[in-house]
Amino acid sequence: MASAPPWQAQLITQWPAMFPGPLGFSLAGQAHAAGRWHLSLFNLFDYGRGRHKQLDEPPAGGGPGMVLRADVAAKAVAAARAENQDLPLLWMSAAGARLTQARVQALAEGPGALFVCSRFEGVDQRAIDALGGEEICIGDYVLAGGEIAAMVMLDAIVRLLPGVVGDAESARQESFADGLLEHAHYTRPARWQGREIPPVLLSGHHARIAAFRRQDSRARTRARRPDLWQRWQQQKPSRAKNRTR
Repeated sequence: MASAPPWQAQLITQWPAMFPGPLGFSLAGQAHAAGRWHLSLFNLFDYGRGRHKQLDEPPAGGGPGMVLRADVAAKAVAAARAENQDLPLLWMSAAGARLTQARVQALAEGPGALFVCSRFEGVDQRAIDALGGEEICIGDYVLAGGEIAAMVMLDAIVRLLPGVVGDAESARQESFADGLLEHAHYTRPARWQGREIPPVLLSGHHARIAAFRRQDSRARTRARRPDLWQRWQQQKPSRAKNRTR
């Protein structure tokens, strides 16, 4: 039986030397060495204009920073798509939709993705409008460029690829897998600085342990992420309906 093709990561960046960076270590690095995912880099300067390989211009209408030209971005995307036309196009952008575990899961189940990593003020909107794709933000803060955001996304995606995490159940139980934060974890020693592991976790009673963890997950989510808790509460009816099918 033929093995599945590796998950394809294409990255457009003016700093290809930043990769694989942290993705060359731990689970992502091991998965890359094992051929579970493949990384292709496209240097924006290869598609720059003129002798000086110009990439960006000041924003129309004035203001600080520089904006990646639409024609430069389009040439880089065309070069990447010439190698693989089937990958979703993702623009790393502080103005994009916030990344969720559900989106990460969906991307992990696909063939790969093409990431565009711009700098400073981002990309000329006309390139995004013309080429389509999806703008994605990893959080409500601003980075100097999209490279670190792409690394975050790739780390989240790669660990969900088949065979990357040794215990598949670990990925199913972690934070956000069911819309809630994960329960707290404990390990040896049983007593540390006057603090003990909750006795139920040492009881060996699997049903009670599972119930304790569910309760802790819900309590942590309600206290720390009321936005997630509210969404989870609103989705209760649909989850119950799916269980009865």
